[in-house]
Amino acid sequence: MPKRASIAIPLDLPDVEVLRTEMTPQRELVIGVESTLTTATCHRCGRTIDTFYGYDRPIRLRHLPILGMVVFIEIRPKRFRCPFCDDHPTTTQQVEWYTPKAPFTKAYERQLLVLLINGTLTDVGQKEGEVLPDAILGVLDRWIETAVDWASIPAFAVLGIDEIALKKGHRDYVVIVTAQEASGTVHLLAVLPDRTKATVRDWLARIPTPIRRGIRTVCTDMWEAYVSAAEEVVPHAAIVIDRFHVAQHYRDDVDAFRKQELKRMRKELPKPAADRLKRTLWPFRKRAANLEPEEQDRLDQLLAHSPQLEQAYDFREELTKIFDTTRAKAAGLRRIRAWRQRVVASGLTCFTPFLKLLDTWLDRIVNYFRHHQSSGFVEGLNNKLKVLKRRCYGIYNLRHLFQRITLDLEGYRRFRPTSTPAY
Repeated sequence: MPKRASIAIPLDLPDVEVLRTEMTPQRELVIGVESTLTTATCHRCGRTIDTFYGYDRPIRLRHLPILGMVVFIEIRPKRFRCPFCDDHPTTTQQVEWYTPKAPFTKAYERQLLVLLINGTLTDVGQKEGEVLPDAILGVLDRWIETAVDWASIPAFAVLGIDEIALKKGHRDYVVIVTAQEASGTVHLLAVLPDRTKATVRDWLARIPTPIRRGIRTVCTDMWEAYVSAAEEVVPHAAIVIDRFHVAQHYRDDVDAFRKQELKRMRKELPKPAADRLKRTLWPFRKRAANLEPEEQDRLDQLLAHSPQLEQAYDFREELTKIFDTTRAKAAGLRRIRAWRQRVVASGLTCFTPFLKLLDTWLDRIVNYFRHHQSSGFVEGLNNKLKVLKRRCYGIYNLRHLFQRITLDLEGYRRFRPTSTPAY
């Protein structure tokens, strides 16, 4: 039989000696090792003990693959007798590269977590072969916390509060609380079971005082419970109503007016002229600066038949420009108030719902102009959560949801392979 070429590969498991290697008929590589450590910590008194007693039963642990082969580490843990305790109990030695009763080495658990980022338990199990979803859940529980660890959260000044529905078409909302660092990095802080004021206020009150004092901005939508809770617990922070939620309201008002006017024009105009109004939805909704020449032509034809719609369109674009260009709260307040006066003087009624909203939330809306801080980072995370829900066919356990969001946000930073041993 020809001799096979071979290479030596560092095992990267500390304090072990390789005793043997074997290849199973399934082409699985089994590496037998023994610990080189000569002491243990007594499970009863906590002292270091070195009286060797024997070996525990052998255990086989799934390890990182080598050259595409499934690898198992087999070890018989050492046992030591305690000379200090009265009945001299024995203790099994524990080493740092695996967790007792776990089926995997810590290095392989980290690989499973990287595979699980933006994935599913079933997919990871199938790709790795005979790894059960429950075993992967166990890895998740060992490595990912189910609630925020404040000691691991870097300093931040911006807090975001928003909600998602766990089930499509239902109103069973959970609240997602996030923090944004100055660098833009987003951290998950909480998944709250409902969006009542009491729930949000109680959670905010549990934030450690030094961290709470450092919050300068709270970004949220126009849900009274969030705003009231934040004003009570972090009164020094500026409450910023997200500009994109605001834009959604005034743009929806103008779009509803477009539908109304288009319906009227189709009845009143000759058919050839009415047909030229087709395909005007997206030219109307897009920003004027982003229109292609063909789109601009279609938009001009639409607005030429309705001066009031053209006026509403111009007001919409003007307000968007105010949000884009104003750099101070006082200037933003002055410009929006002037815009409001012109809208009222125009006699247009399509903005009536938005003007009522503006009267209620104006001070918190114009807080946006202080630093142009929005809930964009919150909405970006919400898009990730929608994908996560679809991918996993729903996650209704809030502790597990917290873990999966944390893994998707921070998994690569925390668990991707590095030049240091991955145990």
